Amino acid sequence: MSGERKVPLSIRELLLPALGAIILLLGVGLAAVTEKGHIDYRAQMKRHGGDVLDLGRNGRPDPDEQGYMVRVVGSLEVVESPLDQQFNQQADVPVLIRHVQMFQWHEQRYGGPASYELDWEDKPIDSSHFEHPEGHTNPGSFPLQNAQFSAGLLRLNDFTLSASLVQGLIATQTVMPDLRKLPSNLAASFSLFKDGLVTSAVPSNPQVGDLRVSWEGVPTQEVTIVAKVQGRELVPASDAADGVGYALQPGDIPLVDLFPDLPVPPGFTWLRRVFSVMLATLGTALLVRWHYKSIDSVLTPSIAVLVIGAVDGVLWLGNDNALAGWWLGLALVGIALTTWRVRALQAHQP
Repeated sequence: MSGERKVPLSIRELLLPALGAIILLLGVGLAAVTEKGHIDYRAQMKRHGGDVLDLGRNGRPDPDEQGYMVRVVGSLEVVESPLDQQFNQQADVPVLIRHVQMFQWHEQRYGGPASYELDWEDKPIDSSHFEHPEGHTNPGSFPLQNAQFSAGLLRLNDFTLSASLVQGLIATQTVMPDLRKLPSNLAASFSLFKDGLVTSAVPSNPQVGDLRVSWEGVPTQEVTIVAKVQGRELVPASDAADGVGYALQPGDIPLVDLFPDLPVPPGFTWLRRVFSVMLATLGTALLVRWHYKSIDSVLTPSIAVLVIGAVDGVLWLGNDNALAGWWLGLALVGIALTTWRVRALQAHQP
């Protein structure tokens, strides 16, 4: 009879499609989480200059790397040493730093009357603002300034480094000045005392206004650098949204530690992708078995590929259109095979 009501499915009969739907969703969810993890990782890397090719210790210049950000690990090699021309001092270090100090009065207050002491200071101290400037007058501005000098040519493996890349390294190596190289006008004013040069008549007893000049260097060391390849040179990425475009730290440092704001990308990407398709296929098989009373070996994986390809393709749209096209192309293959098998199965039904 046309008005006859269908017998509702029992809970037992609904278990198979429900289980199939859950497993299918788990497969699709795993696929989506995997791709979303890579999308978030790439988006954050764009702030720092773009995707990074991890070359490690084997990083060497290669035409295929041009324009890419790379991570390279190796020991810095100084080819052309930095030179402090004013003092004619040179050292075999990536960066040479000159420190200038003046022996000056400085005022101290500990809740009572002001007291005054003499010490080496890095910056001019304006004694006119002292509570008792009389007898505590400082000379004023320094006749010499602090300065930093980079190596003319620096290598890491076979890459040359832009001078700006090594500016962030910390100087920890004392560089002893060579009196013999001092220009004559400075040699008449300075003498060697401990690890620097001083203008004091008696170096162990400096007077107000005396100068002390010393040098430090960034030691040659193993470093990890992330920068853009330009010819045979590593340079900062000029288009980086963070305004820096590179990273440099001593030692062998993983990429995620160089950029603390970087999300950790999903590991075993292709294994996760294959497993997600297998899960989706298993879930689809249960649904097909429930609907057609048998499992079709072509229809089952076709539906799984269709769903996962569509979801992943939509996720990648606007982020990597080439990858989005690959996933959507896979979805189209799934649609074609699914349509063909559904029609074939319907044609064979009584």
